[in-house]
Amino acid sequence: MEILGIGSRIDHKEYGKGVVTNVSSKHYWVTFMEKGLETIAIDDDFEVIERLEDDVDTVSFFDIESSLTKILEKWSDTHEKVAIADKWRGGKLILDPGDASANKEMPIDTFFHKIVMVRDRIRVMEQKINSSKNLDDQEKIDLQQYITRMYGSLTSFNVLFKTKNDHFVGEKGNR
Repeated sequence: MEILGIGSRIDHKEYGKGVVTNVSSKHYWVTFMEKGLETIAIDDDFEVIERLEDDVDTVSFFDIESSLTKILEKWSDTHEKVAIADKWRGGKLILDPGDASANKEMPIDTFFHKIVMVRDRIRVMEQKINSSKNLDDQEKIDLQQYITRMYGSLTSFNVLFKTKNDHFVGEKGNR
């Protein structure tokens, strides 16, 4: 099977007429006149109205972006996968106000993800402070102490983490 190039026109049984706007090793991204942008398999059932040569590499921007994301997740401290403790999986957080107004519920996984993002952003801030050329050593030490106190304030959330290595550690943990 010959791969269609970007700009090829097709007629799909379900989506109608469209133009190929991106190509990967397994899919075409096609903008259809009636249905908008859809992703279809390369071997999907469609009629070729006008074939343009595949003058692009079969690796799409999407494939490159996905690969880069996987590499960054693997090697970067800011997007590491952190597991929630098994007992909390699928649970919910309920905020019950004291004045009898309606309570607020959210999946605990969502709350946990937000806590992990706060931790990651504090870590990035810590790295930027430590590598700053505009701060003197005393200013860096002062700011690092604030960051340590922030971690200490967040230790209450350690109960959510599956592994102890992921816990927040405050001043007592640094001694």
